[in-house]
Amino acid sequence: MGRIVGIDYGRKRTGIAVTDTLQIIANGLTTVASGEVVKFLADYAGREPVELFVVGLPKQMNNEPSENMKYVQAFVTHLQRTIPSVPVEFYDERFTSVMAHQTMREGGLKKKKRQDKALVDEISATIILQAYLESKKYQL
Repeated sequence: MGRIVGIDYGRKRTGIAVTDTLQIIANGLTTVASGEVVKFLADYAGREPVELFVVGLPKQMNNEPSENMKYVQAFVTHLQRTIPSVPVEFYDERFTSVMAHQTMREGGLKKKKRQDKALVDEISATIILQAYLESKKYQL
């Protein structure tokens, strides 16, 4: 089995998480400048077997796409053209930043570290990917 890569795409930074090879648990990998993320993912997919990209789907509370959706869609189009062999799925990313901050607080991180937006993005990608894995676990 290949790894599944979780992506929390933002206009400045993109958080990236990956599963283990058995696709059981998600772990934060890194945060990359958004202009460099497709190249980073292509390099990563060249070193590691990647089965799927899971991209956070930006939605508003009323279930409508958020204004960031046009940037996410452009990123996904570029990703699919660059790495056509790896499929892309979307997964709802609402509340992931809030959950990331809560996780950091509960983990005992100091205020200065909790303000690290790159770390928040990486944790958000991990939350998106883990939620995706959990949703698949219960589908028959």
